[in-house]
Amino acid sequence: MRDNSTIIRHGDLQNGNHFLETATTLPLPVDEVFAFFSDAGNLERITPPELAFQIVTGMPIKIEAGTIIEYRLRLFGVPFRWRTRIAAWDPVVQFVDEQIRGPYSTWRHQHTFEPVEEGTRMIDRVEYRLPLGPIGGLALPLVRHQLDRIFRYRANAIQMVGS
Repeated sequence: MRDNSTIIRHGDLQNGNHFLETATTLPLPVDEVFAFFSDAGNLERITPPELAFQIVTGMPIKIEAGTIIEYRLRLFGVPFRWRTRIAAWDPVVQFVDEQIRGPYSTWRHQHTFEPVEEGTRMIDRVEYRLPLGPIGGLALPLVRHQLDRIFRYRANAIQMVGS
């Protein structure tokens, strides 16, 4: 199923960095959408099952600047531990999580929430760098395809929560 309310685009930045941007419009007020995303327990609900995503950090997690969250997941069938830190926290407007340890050389995910006439526009911008330098770059098309699948699944799952 393809979600027509989500726009996804990819691009390249300098020094081997790449980005993914998505925009999804939800028919819910911004405070409800932000509350949903600021509850770490909802991450498992909106992540494709094939990633076997699990939060390792004890629940409930109080999200704020500096909060560290550890996860376990599988990418391309390979198990990983992933640790992120909330680098910026501006309730109802945006938050940023950054990888401390995980499968990417760098990963920075900015979540922005904007009130619009239809409800809330949620914008995600992920800036990342693949591991292994130029050799890792060979996997870029596969990684972009996987990110598309993850964020499209996420958009559809969010739409279901909002209905």
